[in-house]
Amino acid sequence: MPEYDIALELARLHILTGADFIRQLKMLTTLYIFKPVENEKDIFAAAGSHREDFPLLLDAARKAVAHGNKVYILPNPKGIRTADFIFENKGVYKMYDLKTIHGKASVMNRLLESVGQITHVLLNMATDYRAISLASCIKRYFEINPSAMEVLVFKGKKSILLKRSSTESRDFFNTFSRRYNK
Repeated sequence: MPEYDIALELARLHILTGADFIRQLKMLTTLYIFKPVENEKDIFAAAGSHREDFPLLLDAARKAVAHGNKVYILPNPKGIRTADFIFENKGVYKMYDLKTIHGKASVMNRLLESVGQITHVLLNMATDYRAISLASCIKRYFEINPSAMEVLVFKGKKSILLKRSSTESRDFFNTFSRRYNK
């Protein structure tokens, strides 16, 4: 089995695009560093991913599995800005940065932390948040960050996937509010 420098392999993700980026994600999920998380189905953690925020990562990973994903929790090597997860769902690979929302006015600040780091953000809502306020933050995030592609929102057992184009719709606020409050 070849040896991989995981920090180098994660850093390569910052320069790859398109099919090369997806190939790199797939390759990462095959590495020996990912081990099944004890008592969890379809959740794998890399050496170095059991850090202080691991309980938050595991909570979001469980929700992702409930929505049909296989989840790989990434390590956080020093000096490299990395995402938290790779999700695989029916052969589709995506990388997400987790932002667990606890505060009443923290969404925008948390979204801004991902600018320049990753194009897919996962908001795990651990507090009540007004739908209109949340929608406004997500819309603003897409306006500020031209490379952003998706924001995935977990609220309880709900999963709401928002792409840039959905926030540009005239009916975005109403549609999002209905889905979020349902």
